[in-house]
Amino acid sequence: MLDPRCRDLSLPIPAVTLALLAAVCLSTCPGFAWAVSHERLTPIVRAVRDCGPAVVNIQGQKSVTSTTSGGGSSSREVNGMGTGVVIDPRGYILTNHHVVDGVRRINVTLENGRTYVARIIARDKSTDLAVIRIRTPSPLPVVPLGSSHDLMVGETVIAVGNAYGYEHTVTQGIVSALHRNVQVNETQQYLDLIQTDASINPGNSGGPLLNIDGEMIGLNVAVRAGAQGIGFAIPLNKALDVAARLMSIERLDNHWHGMAAMAVDGPTGPMTVARIDRDSPAQLSGLQRGDLLERIGSTRIRRAIDVERALLGRSVGDRVAMRVRRDGEIVNLDIAVAKRSSSAGGRTSQVANSIQQATWKMFGLRLTQASSSALRAAELPYQGGMRVVAVRSGSSAAEQGVQKGDILVKMHRWTISSPKDVRQVIENTDSLARIGSVKFYIVRGDSTFFGHLAVGKSSVSRR
Repeated sequence: MLDPRCRDLSLPIPAVTLALLAAVCLSTCPGFAWAVSHERLTPIVRAVRDCGPAVVNIQGQKSVTSTTSGGGSSSREVNGMGTGVVIDPRGYILTNHHVVDGVRRINVTLENGRTYVARIIARDKSTDLAVIRIRTPSPLPVVPLGSSHDLMVGETVIAVGNAYGYEHTVTQGIVSALHRNVQVNETQQYLDLIQTDASINPGNSGGPLLNIDGEMIGLNVAVRAGAQGIGFAIPLNKALDVAARLMSIERLDNHWHGMAAMAVDGPTGPMTVARIDRDSPAQLSGLQRGDLLERIGSTRIRRAIDVERALLGRSVGDRVAMRVRRDGEIVNLDIAVAKRSSSAGGRTSQVANSIQQATWKMFGLRLTQASSSALRAAELPYQGGMRVVAVRSGSSAAEQGVQKGDILVKMHRWTISSPKDVRQVIENTDSLARIGSVKFYIVRGDSTFFGHLAVGKSSVSRR
């Protein structure tokens, strides 16, 4: 006989209650991982899940030479380890130069456990960046790319990497500071790094630093020896600018396209055509300065590296479709890949002279490339600059107080670190003239100053 205080278990249970009971059962029973609760599927979990397939582990042996107690030297074999991120589905991987430097056989392991031997495509010791490549039977997933342009101190970040050989280790932290300079040794200094307290250990180098949306915003590079909670990453925008040079079709294929693109609304596009070389494939295609690049082939153009990726590996004569926006209208063009012409290189000194003349005429400045060591010694976050060797009396530069010996590091929104950057400014003076003046930054001693230079129309021919 049932106790009258007990419920009648034969009463119908509401459907909502049944659904809740089923969800609890499925989320707690083994083998039903697909039914995890919404609370567990946090933004961090989603970020790691989305980027994981594009993170690779890098291992290999290298020889290390050390000094013995007797003053001699000895070498020993050590196991190197690091991390990389896939930036192109054809197997191009971005990592640190020091991860692959001196490694005889670079073994790359994907998230699925498959291992491939990589070869070095290009590397740059000064920025500690390298591009390597593996060949796989099918395209690889690419890491979601964000921007380091708008990072905020205190925002959540996630580091993924091969920490101490523990593959795909995930750590969480915040952006502790921006624009940090780190002196590693007498010959290696990092400028303008992101500082984070997400744990970064040996083996994390070359791995991604992600934002809460799962987008890569930095490349993990260094940890402060003896410190806890102090790690560093190269800002993504800077890393991709270097990668664009390392993966240029001129460098890797000896081909050329003859255009330079720059972002007009932030670092991720749209990309506007800022320069077109004379008689280049870009000019012959009908492309015009000021066109907004939307797509080349199947590649959406959001950064300078996308232009190189879209044309890399193609044969001479291949015609590649381009979609651009011109005066608000869609224009469909095609560009024919061409072998780099020796005559293009033969014009170098001629172009350099015309740029020097234009810089002297318009701004009253004569410039020469400055040694990056001068900026490193001042602990300033610049990769390079152009040193002022003469200032024309009565010029706009003279009126602004520019002096001989100053180092020009930025004009308008462009970083100035080489004659090529000066050329870009000169070739855009017609559009800048509508502004009337442009902001410029110079380094004097260990301080940075800024002013405004008047801009007139350019008479320099575009090449």
